[in-house]
Amino acid sequence: MEVNGKLAVVVGGASGMARATAEMLASRGATVAVLDLATSDGAAVAREIGRGAIFQPIDVTDDLGAEESLAAAVAALGGVHIAVNTVGGSRSRRIISHTEPLPLDEFRRTIEFNLVATFNLNRLQAWHMRENEPEDGERGVIVNTASIAAFEGMVGQVAYSAAKAGIAGMSLTMARDLGSLGIRVNAIAPSLFDTGLTAGISEEGEARLTKDAAFPKRMGRPVEYAKLVLAIVENPMLNGGTIRLDGGQRFAPK
Repeated sequence: MEVNGKLAVVVGGASGMARATAEMLASRGATVAVLDLATSDGAAVAREIGRGAIFQPIDVTDDLGAEESLAAAVAALGGVHIAVNTVGGSRSRRIISHTEPLPLDEFRRTIEFNLVATFNLNRLQAWHMRENEPEDGERGVIVNTASIAAFEGMVGQVAYSAAKAGIAGMSLTMARDLGSLGIRVNAIAPSLFDTGLTAGISEEGEARLTKDAAFPKRMGRPVEYAKLVLAIVENPMLNGGTIRLDGGQRFAPK
């Protein structure tokens, strides 16, 4: 799919990898809607991006509210061809501690926030994309965000790993479900990236956490995520998969 002239929604677009993606898509000629929390810098980011970019507040943990927010963004854009979702996050908790087993509600919340919220966005994004006129048979591209924790979860990441593995596992089945409509679905599985979530990690901590990478031995940069999104959008043969973006890293247990 050619990016120029397309309409894109970027969920989480006020910061980090999603912001870099929104900026890159806009620089290639797309009109972008930045979706993020009402308390985020999304409005300022949209103004900085320019090129007709808009901001739409969204809370992905509110199922109905997320549906309404996405519909408002699509209406303001006039449609959607590209959807990028960077929903995710979790606290580190082992299955059992010295005092109790991992509370089941906490596990459920992590699954809801990472996996269920992503699927909710996907089903709605695909619903809007189905109305597009096909370009070489293609109506839309959805890019989700998994994690290499889906494959090598560290100690304390059981809920997060399960959620991100679910995102990776959905890719092929959703691509098959939506293939007859010309809608592609892929996921990106990053390692540690230099975003707000990792801002408190010291240089020593970064060196320890990335020592097992082949090259480069550092955290990823948001623009590197954005470049992969661009490649996925532009290459119609990329479909139904999860692409690792990790410098050859495999997480150690700790």
